[in-house]
Amino acid sequence: MAEINRQIQAYDITVKQGCHVDASITQSPRKPKTRPAYEVVSDREERDDEANAQLEMRVIEVTQPGVDTEARWVKKGDKSLFGYKQHTVVDGNGLVAAVETTAANCHDSKPLLDLLDKANIQPGTRIHADKAYSSQKHRDALRSRGIKNGIQDKATKNNPLSPRQLQRNRIITKVRYVVERTFGSQARWFNAKILRYCSLAKAHTWHILLAMAYNLKRLPKLFAKRQMVTQT
Repeated sequence: MAEINRQIQAYDITVKQGCHVDASITQSPRKPKTRPAYEVVSDREERDDEANAQLEMRVIEVTQPGVDTEARWVKKGDKSLFGYKQHTVVDGNGLVAAVETTAANCHDSKPLLDLLDKANIQPGTRIHADKAYSSQKHRDALRSRGIKNGIQDKATKNNPLSPRQLQRNRIITKVRYVVERTFGSQARWFNAKILRYCSLAKAHTWHILLAMAYNLKRLPKLFAKRQMVTQT
């Protein structure tokens, strides 16, 4: 993936002014046949910088045959999903710069700093993300790295968002759609939502292959667009 992205960058196709981060769940069909023996956490219920977040992510081992013992349950809305999370950072064109894979019960924001390091995000770049990534820990980390904060603000108890913060959140929503488009295209083109393999390592390999395939499939159109711009 690093080599593919290096060659894409050689054609000056990547958009370096802003990056976008989000997570998507890849479901595993190798789930327990009976009532889950896992503790189920609500997606985004706890932030990674809260003291009891680790306790909320505790898991009870499953001994049922055929079950992927490294996958986990997470609750999104009214549905319980079993599998892994694909944490992804994309550029302004939606091309994947870096991927991390965790069990599904890992909070979206936990791998953020590792993703930024893996993608080699440079100072001055603005990172866009939804309010699940909002925490003092991340604001301080971005500031120390010279990275601009494009994370949506999150209301807290007895402290609602101001009109200015609400307007800022709406502006961020309009620009970070590209990462949702990347996930949607991966699901449409490659049936990315269902994992064909068992274990965290193989799930991560699958996510890397998806990223490579997506970047290569988008490349011809972006290359042609870039050529038209340079010729004019």
